[in-house]
Amino acid sequence: MAIILDNTDKAILRELQEDGSISNLDLSKKIGLSPSACLARTKNLVEAGIIKKFAAIVDERKIGMEVLALVLVNLSPLNRETIHSFLEDVKRFPQIQECYTLTGSHDYLLKIVAKDMESYRDFIIDSLMQNTTISSLETSMVMGIEKRTINVPIDEV
Repeated sequence: MAIILDNTDKAILRELQEDGSISNLDLSKKIGLSPSACLARTKNLVEAGIIKKFAAIVDERKIGMEVLALVLVNLSPLNRETIHSFLEDVKRFPQIQECYTLTGSHDYLLKIVAKDMESYRDFIIDSLMQNTTISSLETSMVMGIEKRTINVPIDEV
């Protein structure tokens, strides 16, 4: 069930999505609340699970991770055990940044980063494909990132 946000909660979320390192004092000034009320509201958003975490966003290419791949995965047979086995591996591998369960002709979509093509190939062969529940992989290499955001459109809720 969705939590109803008032305009103040939305303002806090908009500001924190733009700069998660903003001080509570600066945040309170921007949204027009006292620092104590702002802190209480922010804590409530965290406790409600609306704010999952505060983190730095690292540009993987600037630290030498040159390969970004989107990988469609099918499992066989598709049952509770194979899904559990696959998802345990997904959680274990830091190269897998995101994993989505899909409808349609593929079971999962993975976002995978690697230093270079050789590292990517080694990861696929030596790590990911060691999971025998994977029946097929289809990889698309990202040539360019035209838009990337983690911001949720707060004004739409």
